[in-house]
Amino acid sequence: MTDLERAREFFGNDKYATDATGIVITEVGEHFARVELDLDERHYNAIDAVMGGVYFTMCDFAFAIASNFDSVPCVTLGTQAVFMNQNKGKHLICEAHCIKDGRQTCFYEVNVVDELGTEIARVTVEGYKIIGK
Repeated sequence: MTDLERAREFFGNDKYATDATGIVITEVGEHFARVELDLDERHYNAIDAVMGGVYFTMCDFAFAIASNFDSVPCVTLGTQAVFMNQNKGKHLICEAHCIKDGRQTCFYEVNVVDELGTEIARVTVEGYKIIGK
């Protein structure tokens, strides 16, 4: 089984991200994950803009995949999100990259763009590794 298949199987249990939102895991690696989403009517709010929660869910999901790749459980300690632009396209790409991987904490940068290259959101996440679980 490939790393991608293993990630899809394990994180397929995250029903909100995968079933309710429709996010697909497209690439995984050590301390890295890419997820993608085709936007449809369920992702838009009352003013016909994509809900900020859609972007945040993508970032949270990408972080979870990237930070739990090595099988040491990792949870979020803190997050900061900056929403820079509204999407112009209909397909979102989100990548999580590890900036620092310490013994018990880690720090990731997670970015969302659309297929046109529009920078939509930048999120930083500090994670805590649950050692001994």
